[in-house]
Amino acid sequence: MRLPGIDLELERQCAPLPVFAAAVTQAQWSVLAERVADLDGQLATLWAHTMTSAPSINAAYHLREGLLVASLALDDGRTYPDVAALFPAALRLQRAAHDLSGVRANGALDQRPWLRHAAWPAGWYPLCAAPGAAAPGALEPDDYAFVEVAGDGVHEIPVGPVHAGIIEPGHFRFSVVGEKVLRLEARLGYTHKGIAQRFVGLDLASGARVAARVSGDSTVAYGWAYAMAAEGLGGVSPPERAQWLRALLLERERVANHLGDIGAVGNDAAFTFVQTQFALLREEWQRLSHTVFGHRLLMDLVVPGGVARDIDAAAVAALRRQHDAVATTAGRLRRIFDEHAGLQDRLVTTGHISTDIARRLGLTGMAARASGLARDLRADHAWNPYAMLDCRCITQRGGDVAARVAQRFDEMFESLSLQHKLLLGMPPGPTMTTVPDIADRRGFGWVEGWRGPVLVALETAADGRLARAHCHDPSWQNWPALEHAVMGNIVADFPLINKSFNLSYAGHDL
Repeated sequence: MRLPGIDLELERQCAPLPVFAAAVTQAQWSVLAERVADLDGQLATLWAHTMTSAPSINAAYHLREGLLVASLALDDGRTYPDVAALFPAALRLQRAAHDLSGVRANGALDQRPWLRHAAWPAGWYPLCAAPGAAAPGALEPDDYAFVEVAGDGVHEIPVGPVHAGIIEPGHFRFSVVGEKVLRLEARLGYTHKGIAQRFVGLDLASGARVAARVSGDSTVAYGWAYAMAAEGLGGVSPPERAQWLRALLLERERVANHLGDIGAVGNDAAFTFVQTQFALLREEWQRLSHTVFGHRLLMDLVVPGGVARDIDAAAVAALRRQHDAVATTAGRLRRIFDEHAGLQDRLVTTGHISTDIARRLGLTGMAARASGLARDLRADHAWNPYAMLDCRCITQRGGDVAARVAQRFDEMFESLSLQHKLLLGMPPGPTMTTVPDIADRRGFGWVEGWRGPVLVALETAADGRLARAHCHDPSWQNWPALEHAVMGNIVADFPLINKSFNLSYAGHDL
């Protein structure tokens, strides 16, 4: 990997995907961000490591050649140059890094707290304290400074953080004129669980259980990314059969979520028939997952070194029968979905994000592909077994709710095809190998989950246990894009737009 105008000493990491790491100076930190932006690269994630005597800020960039992780040692009062001017998705990541670790981006336009919510005192930082340490002092109410929109006829509608039904908490502040939304500002951070601190001091096997619980609807993606990072620490490759089983689990997770979301979009458009039909399909899908793999959500099956459960010929036959049945039924339901004039009237042009805006905001994953950005790790940086499956990167051009639904349908059918190939070509052999605890090393895992790329970065201490684990959900990039998509629409269409993204609250609130 070479970047024009900047000379970096790159270290290739032990990972099935192309991952490179480099230590940078403050000047190189800024120049690197500019070069990545010039090359149409994306910010994958940003995080601080302040649990050691040598605190640092880290940024991972997604380039055509792979993932580049830049680390800047902080020796000047814990400040570093802002990169949000080039990558808008960095703004909230930088705010979160300050809330958790006390590092600050110089020149950033927004310095408001993001995750703290007065859950710990200002000036006290959880990731600088000893694991399990209680926050000192009394807590004070948090008065969050929402951006105000003024003008004739403008008023605000606050929604949440507690919502009707079973839904994760988030606050949404609408500025509207009549029914038209002028601006939406979300405030998240209500599901903070202290997961980043919980990793510290764990061995690699115990850390895998924590990673699998970052976001329950993406447990396989997080489990695989964590296992990939753990295996990279020691240069270990899982057995070939384990790699194929991991891909099968990841694709089953993808289909389960798309089945649920397509039905939920129909429900939010008052077409409950399709919601009921897709809910039935998803329930049957998850019941078979429990029968074959022992868990409806496929949790704790991907572990460092391989997988925790194998399948036999009877399970293969049952899975193949279900794939055929779902493909047939979902195909019929898609025709109903596409031909229902009232439903399409609600979906087409609603919540539109153009290709240009998607690129500028750093939109990623399924939502980005629905706006014409052809990026999918399974195709762009195909690792085993995807390198042998001819996985296609599918896109839509519409960028609206209709396009995001069509994207889900297309990706679901492609996933069913991939699962058919995986079951037919599954190689024999073992499903586990040993992953040793390696001291003072870094490892990175990067997997295309159903929402988009999930990234896990691990660092070990001198005793081989975890010194830091950073888990990144693609929702970090896509929440600001959702806020943009709502502008110009009516308030009543927000649930529809929101569900067409279905972003994680818990997954970005660690």
